[in-house]
Amino acid sequence: MAREITDFRGIIISRQDYRERDLLVKILTDKIGPAMFFVRGAKKRGNRLAADILPFTHGTYIGSLADDGLSFINTASETHQYRHIAGDLARNAYATYILSLVDHAFPDHRGIGGWFDQVAAALERIDQGVDPQAVANVIAIQLLTMFGVAPNWDQCVICGRNQWPLDFSEQYGGMLCSQHWHLDPRRLHLDRRTIYFLQRLAHANLQKIQTIKINPVTMRHIQAVVDTLYDDQVGLRLKSKHFIDQMNRLEQKMGKISSND
Repeated sequence: MAREITDFRGIIISRQDYRERDLLVKILTDKIGPAMFFVRGAKKRGNRLAADILPFTHGTYIGSLADDGLSFINTASETHQYRHIAGDLARNAYATYILSLVDHAFPDHRGIGGWFDQVAAALERIDQGVDPQAVANVIAIQLLTMFGVAPNWDQCVICGRNQWPLDFSEQYGGMLCSQHWHLDPRRLHLDRRTIYFLQRLAHANLQKIQTIKINPVTMRHIQAVVDTLYDDQVGLRLKSKHFIDQMNRLEQKMGKISSND
C-alpha cells in the first residue's frame, strides 16, 4: 500500500510548520487512521491546498498513504470546514479534545473501522450546536475500550443483574447491583440519573442522534466519572482537556460573580 495513489476521507487534526514554506499536517483518515502528511509549499500565497488543510476541515483527498513515515496529498475535493467550531472558543476546545483523544487512542497507519464516521458525526453535531461537552463525553466514554479499559455499564459485573439500583465500581470495572455493594465501599455512589445517562452515552450512535439534553448537575457528575477513569485507569492528561477545565472554572467563577451583583 505504500506510495499507492488513492482517495481517502480525512479530518484535519493538527498542523505544524516544517521548513520555511512547508507544513506537516496530522490527518485522521478513514483508511489508515491518524497519519502525518507532508504538504510542500503549503504556506506559499495561493497554494491550491491552503483551504483544504485548515484546522477542523473534513473532506475527500487524493494522495499516497504510507505504511509508516510521511504520507502525501496530491489534491482535495469536497472539503468543508466546521466553521462554527473554528469560530467559537467552547466548540473549538471540545472538538480539539476529541481529536486529541482519537490521536492518542489509535496508532498511526492503522485502520480504525467505523470510528472515522463516529468522530466525523461528533464534529458535525458540535458544529450544529449540540452540547459539545455531551458529545465529547460520548467519544471519551466509548474510546475507553481502545485504551484497554472496558467498563461494564449495563449490568452487575458479579451476577449479571441489570435491575436498579446499580452503582459503578472502579475496583471491579463496572456496575454492581445493591446485593454486591458491600464488595466495594469506595464505589462511586452515583445517582440513578447519572447512571442512566452514562449507559446511554456509552452506546450512542452520533450519526443517528440529532440532540443531547442533560441538565448541568448531571453533566458535572458524568464528567467527574469520565475524568476519574481517564486519570486512574488510562493515565492520560491532555493539554486540550486541561484547557477545557480552566475554561469551565473561569465560567463558574464569572457566574458566581454575576449572581452576587
